[in-house]
Amino acid sequence: MNITTDRLFKHVVALLLLPLLLSQCSTTQTSLEKELGYDPMLEKDIEYLASDELEGRETGQKGEKLAAEYISKRMQELGLIPMGTDQYYQDFQVKDKDNPHGAEFVEQGEITVRNVIGMIDNGASNTVVIGAHYDHLGWEHSGSLHADGRAIHNGADDNASGVAGMLHLAKELTGRYSNNNYLFIGFSGEEYGLWGSNYYTKNPTVDLGMVNYMLNMDMIGRLNEEGKLSINGVGTSPMWNEVIPKIKVKGISVVTTEGGLGASDHTSFYLSEIPALHFFTGQHADYHKPSDDEDKINYEGLDMVLEYILKVVGKLDKNERLAWTETKQADQQGRRSFKVTLGVMPDYLFDGEGMRIDGIRSDRPADKAGILKGDVVIKMGEYDVEGMESYMNLLSKFNPGDSIMVTVKRGNKVIRKEVVFD
Repeated sequence: MNITTDRLFKHVVALLLLPLLLSQCSTTQTSLEKELGYDPMLEKDIEYLASDELEGRETGQKGEKLAAEYISKRMQELGLIPMGTDQYYQDFQVKDKDNPHGAEFVEQGEITVRNVIGMIDNGASNTVVIGAHYDHLGWEHSGSLHADGRAIHNGADDNASGVAGMLHLAKELTGRYSNNNYLFIGFSGEEYGLWGSNYYTKNPTVDLGMVNYMLNMDMIGRLNEEGKLSINGVGTSPMWNEVIPKIKVKGISVVTTEGGLGASDHTSFYLSEIPALHFFTGQHADYHKPSDDEDKINYEGLDMVLEYILKVVGKLDKNERLAWTETKQADQQGRRSFKVTLGVMPDYLFDGEGMRIDGIRSDRPADKAGILKGDVVIKMGEYDVEGMESYMNLLSKFNPGDSIMVTVKRGNKVIRKEVVFD
């Protein structure tokens, strides 16, 4: 048999065996999923994206490009149609002056940023965007909260979890809920100021006028014991407050906020007058630190969150196009520039009165005053703190050098601490 005939013979045999192999693979996958209690590809995706090999996936660096290659291959495996400007990729350049962190890239000049984009085309008149940023902090990004020298920030929760979730939903939505098309976007440059999503909404590869709504997954891998899932942006369409209360997933307790602006990629779509939600399982002590590693991911919880999001999509499958609503109060807060900070990480999942602290930054005003993680701020100066929005509003009332009394609840005790803003 000559080489050409041999190759042809092998090709025909492979085609004949393919259905059997795929069936066996599918059976194995299903069995493993039943055993684990979640899709095993979630673990595989996060393990790779949060591995040291990718060196923290910093925008413009080698690890980011490796992550983009991995995501594009997964999109191809899932049968998604390439929707970038170069197959699955949408590349663009950012100059130094565009960097919100100042002179960080002065030595490097322009930096190339890469979005990764694939689509399920159901021939529908409307399209749903499902996105997650895949970049992170590399070795020593200015956003790091690590104080002990250079270290790889693997970003398992932030945001390998969101990317793995996006790919899982692409699998689940294939051949399902066909009254919308589904556009899946892995954004880069989020950690530097929503670069990828901002660029995409200004240079879309589908008609934004046909986009029904956007779902953003950023840090969905650490569902806590209370099962608290934060959904931000429910004020961006009247439909959200109709649909969300109807969705029930065992073990999930939902906390919502109205505002369309936030520190993640849904903001870019909201500013383009597209209804948008941000799904988030909360802050934790490993946020923006090298310790945000894969072994801390709650895979069962991640699977529950994705089940919830899938139900959101399903509930809206036969609905008319969603109306966009401006969320004025939250927008004003989002655009406000604060001159001071307590130096704390708020607990975004807390739904009681006041603002509960989920983390304290060392040597900042709260830390110097003796305020502790778990304290609930109920008063700043003469002003009551009713919740997160109230707290954010109050920050604008103070200036560097001001000294105020901050009242906190610590267990059953009410404690007053003098805070000096620096």
